[in-house]
Amino acid sequence: MIGRSSDPAELIAHLETLSSEENAAGMARFGIVTDRALGISNADIRAVARLAKRNHLRAMQLWRSNIREARLLALYTAEPKRLTPEEARNWAHDFDSWEVVDCAADLFVEAGLDELIPEFAADEREFVRRAAFAMIAGAAVHRKGATDTAILSWLPVIEAHSGDSRNFVRKAVNWALRSIGKRNRACHGPALGLAKLLAERPDKTARWIGRDAVRELSGERLLARLK
Repeated sequence: MIGRSSDPAELIAHLETLSSEENAAGMARFGIVTDRALGISNADIRAVARLAKRNHLRAMQLWRSNIREARLLALYTAEPKRLTPEEARNWAHDFDSWEVVDCAADLFVEAGLDELIPEFAADEREFVRRAAFAMIAGAAVHRKGATDTAILSWLPVIEAHSGDSRNFVRKAVNWALRSIGKRNRACHGPALGLAKLLAERPDKTARWIGRDAVRELSGERLLARLK
């Protein structure tokens, strides 16, 4: 029976019983790296995480397995209060798939590691840079107690990297901008202003990011909710 006392080997063995080659093939069609994947849905991995409970040391060991599902389980069972910036940096060195990056970003936001955002944004590696903007998006949505000033302080970072045409970066930059704009009325105006500015840029990536954000941030349903 899976539980708090289960070691990494036991958890990986349990994950292997849930594997599906068909599911792994389906994941590949969504841009998920499946070279070391068992083909288990995130919902099923979360179910295992609920049984295994939080265990920070074990999470570090699971991450080193280099198996997609074990790494996601590591992220779901790590202890945010114990996660250090150095541990987060070490994990970032291994980022190679957008879904793992986005899950890690949620953990990093929960752990309060905002200091890593400018560092990750400045990193030239595609998935490390994506992590920065996934963290901004996550903070804008989930960090209810943060000041609007703190959230808006990330707009210059978004603008600075709006010309990065790599698929997983440009989508994350767009996601971060839209998330800030949808946070509340105070954040909406500055985010929409930046979106309009980017929409007029000669750079086609910045223009795409801006136009898409303008379209979403100008929607009647959103404007009604923000009133």
